[in-house]
Formats: sequence, structure tokens, C-alpha cells
Amino acid sequence: MLNKAAGPVSQDDPKTLVSTDWLEAHLSNPDLRVLDASSYLPGSGRDPKAEYDAAHIPGARFVAIDDVSDARSDLPHMAPPVEKFMSRMRALGVGDGHQVVVYDGAGLFSAARMWWLFRLMGKTDIAVLDGGFPKWQAEGRPVEDLPPVVRDRHMTVQRQAHLVKDVTQVAAAAKLGEPQVVDARSAGRFRGEEPEPRAGLRAGHIPGSKNLHYATLLAEDGTMKPLDELRAAFVAAGVDLDKPVITTCGSGVTAAILSLALERLGHRDHSLYDGSWSEWGMYGDLKVATG
Repeated sequence: MLNKAAGPVSQDDPKTLVSTDWLEAHLSNPDLRVLDASSYLPGSGRDPKAEYDAAHIPGARFVAIDDVSDARSDLPHMAPPVEKFMSRMRALGVGDGHQVVVYDGAGLFSAARMWWLFRLMGKTDIAVLDGGFPKWQAEGRPVEDLPPVVRDRHMTVQRQAHLVKDVTQVAAAAKLGEPQVVDARSAGRFRGEEPEPRAGLRAGHIPGSKNLHYATLLAEDGTMKPLDELRAAFVAAGVDLDKPVITTCGSGVTAAILSLALERLGHRDHSLYDGSWSEWGMYGDLKVATG
């Protein structure tokens, strides 16, 4: 059941999205932890760790999405067991009582995946930096190239199973028409007109799913659009914001941008298909729609 009680959030919200102004004003807070979770598509030519080493927000720690994923899975960066998440975060000095802000070098891309992963693990004091490192740098805010001082802190995790869906649950949703499945990939990939960046995947989309390219939700400077524009984008894509939503994409990264936007809109009944098209597009016994 959709929980509307909380309503939409303000522009600066430490549980969803904060501005560069907000982050700079809170940098000296001893209970703030900043994470650089930059990740790029294969073939981008960018090295996120090298970029972090060259310059990052003061005190930020680098975390690779693939380092906080399920190494037992053949699918890309699937959500890890809770024990692995806890150990990786403790190694970064992130634990209970910390307010976490995560950013990336694209503006607003892979940071949303890390936000969703924290939420999956029951941690709600997590926000994405709106506009990310490009906006931070463009505004002339402080950067450094020093490694952070890390102090271990205990972390308690309680996995929120309702925030993630597997292929069986998504197949049932596709057959029944509910929950709504919303795909964050580009229109060309959704329609099956563009090849998938990962080899061996069929082209097209989950039957009955709706298409809302994640970039539609972002302004030119990489920030998330205002709430009224977010709402209009979902409605234009045919999404009923009074009903549950499953977000999906190519590998579970940009789907989290849709999830973040839904959370901003006060829509609490959303989940993410972790396998996304990397899984669905691989299995011949799952139906694919095109056009």
C-alpha cells in the first residue's frame, strides 16, 4: 500500500538529496561521512579511482560499487550479503550515527545506486549530492588529494527485503500488470532499436513495462529537476503514482535514480529489480517486447 503520509520532501533533505551549499556548510560535522561512489559505463575511458586520487571533496572516501556487490553472482554489481556491506563500510569508517552523503563524477549517476544500497540495508541517513562533483568543482568549492583519516565504527544493518525484487517477482508483475515496471534505459534501448552495451543480451524490454529515461529527470547541470517536473515526467511516461512501482534499467544503477526521484515525491511503495536487463535480456525463456 502506498504510504502518502510523509509527503514530498524539501530541496535539502538528508535522507534523499542535498545541495552543494548544504554539504559545504556541514563538512566540519564530525558525524558526517562523504563517499565518492563514481562508476562509469564500459568504454567511457574514465578511471574513477584515479580521478578520486587526483581530487575529491575534503574527507571523502572512495567506494567502488563492484567492491560492495555480491561476488558470487555472474550478474554485474548485485546487492551484497549484509555481512559484506557492513565490513566494507566499517573499513571506510562508516557506521551507526553517521550522516552519509554520496556523490559521483558524472553529476547524478552511480551515487543513486549507493544511496539505494544503504536504504536496502536499513540505513536512512543517506543523501545524494545534487549535481555531484562536477557541480562542486564548477562552483570553486574546496578539494583535496589526501587520503582520509579512517576510524572504525560499528554498523548495525537490517535488510529491507521489500526494496528489492528478483526475476520471478518481476515476471509475475509483467504477467499481472502490477506492480508497474518502469525502465530507466534510453528510448532506443527500450524499443530494441539500439544494441545493448553488454554482449549477449537481447534487445527490447520487459513486456508491459513503461519507459522513463533517467536523464529526463535531470537538469543540464546534472541536478535533479524540481518536484513538479519529476511528477510530470512520471505521469507523461504513463506511471500511476498512486500505485506500486518496480524500477529497472540495464544493470540496476540508473534504476536507482528513478527510485530516488520517487522517494523525493513521497512515493514510498517502490522497489528495484536488481538483475535488471543484464538478467532479463540473457534468458531466452523470458519474453521480450520491442517497439
